[in-house]
Formats: sequence, C-alpha cells, structure tokens
Amino acid sequence: MLNPAEFDEAQVRERLAADLIRARERTLLLTSVDDTELVHQHSPLMSPLVWDLAHIGNQEELWLLRDVDGRDPLLPETVDQLYDAFQYPRTVRPKLPLLEPQPSRSYVNDVRGKVLDVLERIPLRGRPLLERGFAFGMIVQHEQQHDETMLATHQLRAGEALLSAPPAPRSTTRPHAREVLVPGGSFTMGTDIEPWALDNERPAHAVDVPAFFIDTALVTNREYREFIDDGGYDDERWWHPEGWKHRREAGITAPQFWKREGSTWTRRVFGRSEPLHDDQPVVHVNWYEADAYARWAGRRLPTEAEWEKAARFDPASGRSRRYPWGDDEPTPAHANLGQRHLEPAAAGAYPQGRSPLGVHQLMGDVWEWTSSTFHGYPGFRAWPYREYSEVFFGDDYRVLRGGSFGSDPSAVRATFRNWDYPIRRQIFSGFRCARSLTDAERDLV
Repeated sequence: MLNPAEFDEAQVRERLAADLIRARERTLLLTSVDDTELVHQHSPLMSPLVWDLAHIGNQEELWLLRDVDGRDPLLPETVDQLYDAFQYPRTVRPKLPLLEPQPSRSYVNDVRGKVLDVLERIPLRGRPLLERGFAFGMIVQHEQQHDETMLATHQLRAGEALLSAPPAPRSTTRPHAREVLVPGGSFTMGTDIEPWALDNERPAHAVDVPAFFIDTALVTNREYREFIDDGGYDDERWWHPEGWKHRREAGITAPQFWKREGSTWTRRVFGRSEPLHDDQPVVHVNWYEADAYARWAGRRLPTEAEWEKAARFDPASGRSRRYPWGDDEPTPAHANLGQRHLEPAAAGAYPQGRSPLGVHQLMGDVWEWTSSTFHGYPGFRAWPYREYSEVFFGDDYRVLRGGSFGSDPSAVRATFRNWDYPIRRQIFSGFRCARSLTDAERDLV
C-alpha cells in the first residue's frame, strides 16, 4: 500500500493494477487443478474451489463494473445469489447450480479485463467509494483473503501435494529475552489515514493500556509439545468450560495435522508428511487450545489492544506506526507473508521486522489469537456494506491479528482485524502469550 501521506493518482493506478495482477496470478495458481479437484468439496468447512473462483469474479463485477462504472450485469442476475456468501452456507454450495470450471475461468477473465479498462480512466477521487482507489483496494484485499481461504482448502484436501514452495527459514537465533515490558499509558489504536483500511479498523481512537509483559516470540512446536507431554489435553484445569467440552466431543489431542509416530511427531503440510520442526511457531490450533496452553504456562493471551500496542507503539516518539518495523511497507526481510513459503518460519527468523520494544514476528507466519471478542470501535460506521464486519460483531468470535504466511501484504497490516469461531483450527492460527504485572513489579514501574 502506498504511503498514506502521499497521493499521486498515476502512481496509485499503477500500484492497484500491479496488486490486481498479483492477486489474480495467485488465484490462478491455487485453482490450476483438474476439474474434479476444482468442483470437489474437500471439507464441509470450505467451499469447492470453483465457488471461490467465481465468487471472486462476481464481487469484482458487482463493485467495480456495476457500482463504480454503472454497467449492466454480465450474466443473469440469478448468478449473484449463487455467489452470495450470506445466501448459502458452505455446506450446501456443492449442490448449487454453480458455473462449471471453464465458464468460471472465462467469467473472471472477462471481468478482470473490463476492470483494468475502468481503472485506466476513472477518477480516483470525488466519490467516497473511489477516493484514493478504495473500491479497487477493497477488491484486491477480497481476492487475497479468498486466496488464503483456498490455500487452507489445499491444506485440508487429501491426496498428494499440488503446491510447492521453498522452505521457510529454519536456522535462526531466538530473541534473547523471553518477554518485554510494554509500558502503560494511552496509544492510538485503529486508523483514519490508511486509504484502503476496512471499516472495522476505523476510527483511530485513544486506548489506555496498563503496563504488561508480552512474549518476544510466538509459541513454538517444542514449547507446545511440552504442554502435550505434561498431560495438558487431559487436565480440565487449563480449559475454558466450552473448550473442554469441545475438546472431548471432537477428540482433540494435539494441533490439527499432527501425528505421533512412536516417540516422534510428524505434521502433514499440503499433502506431504514431514518431521515436526521444533523452532517453528505452532500452527492450526484453535482459541481454546491457545488459551489452555497459556493458562498451563502461568500466562494468558494478550488482549487485542495489547497486541496492537506491542506491534505499533514507538516509546521514543509516542506515536503508533504503520507496521512493527516502521512506516515502510513489508519486504521479504521483514516478514513471512505472501505465500512465499508454505509454512511458518522459525522463531527469530525476521529480526528486521521486530517492533521498537523488541517483539518479533508480529506480522506474518501465523495469525495470532487474542483474548478479545469482535466488536466495533467507538464511533464505528459500517461502510461500504454491513456484511463485511457489523453482522459478525458479538461474543461468538475471537479476534486474530498479524496475518500468516498465507496472507498477502495488501490484505494485512498492523491495524488489520481478523476473527473466527474459537473452535476453528483449519486457519493458519497460532499465538504468543502475555502476562500482567505482579504487585511487586507494578511498584517498580
């Protein structure tokens, strides 16, 4: 994303075109499977890949061709209902009269060609939806979010691997300090200046956060295995009551895709079985598992406000930065983003991405569970449609922060908020721990 303090319309057009093209290249990679794989529902939690493909095109047509440019529908309007995520739940989508694979590909290609023509000529100002290219940026993010969803579908599917990528960095120096103190006081949470920020990230507002400690690194496979070996999954003391109930009913005894073979553990990664890498962050754990581990370790999950303060607050200037490392956009040296790898990197792999306080890997690798439920900020206004955020507000969902190795930089930032049910494990989710100050420590601060 461009520097929010600058606005050169030609530069924004160029950037949006590049982002749209990059997102489409990824979409095509993830859907470059035979038609049988494309139409099959690999998990009741996920749509068939062919639904995601046409849904991406349909949303792009609705917003950028019909709304922005005033065009007539390219297909019968009944098609809109088939790809309305609120009209039909994922479990029934395979039974719908969806577009077949080739018509789906033709449709998304046709839409994209017309959209690039619109982008070349329409003013990126004068209408709220077009101001600084917001509508185009929203569609880029929408496609990349569905690409991450399709990546999760690839992880869930059975059979041999269809995707490949170089391994993530594994040999690193773990941060020297286990935890750092985040000073108490007010900081600015959320944003008013990011041009493509979504409604739940707005408005910017002051939040007072008492001093707390947060781990410098994400919880690793080695650390999580200690919880398992200590009987953590069999000890009700550590579990939220609903989590204990779900753990027993679902028969959960380890993170998803883990398998014990004698005295060793393996993990299935996109169709391949490989040894568990001890220094990688644990991934595919639900909120209840993360919460149970934190309790077992004598700690807790950070609140959403704590996480954002640890990620953005610069104690030297007192301001909130765009990213943990500063205001510059992510590069491969900062974070494991963009599906460059198909796994998290080892703890400490990206020292250039650490925050001013010394917290590592706050962006990328794994989505981080927080203790917070999903609600709007003070002064929240749903825009440009209620179904993006507002309909999900309430205590049913827990907030995740920071993005994963499957998140694109255009679709994640230090103010970005993700949310899911606390039982979900198919997402690329992990966590780090925090703790409140003791009375003695509080007296010293």
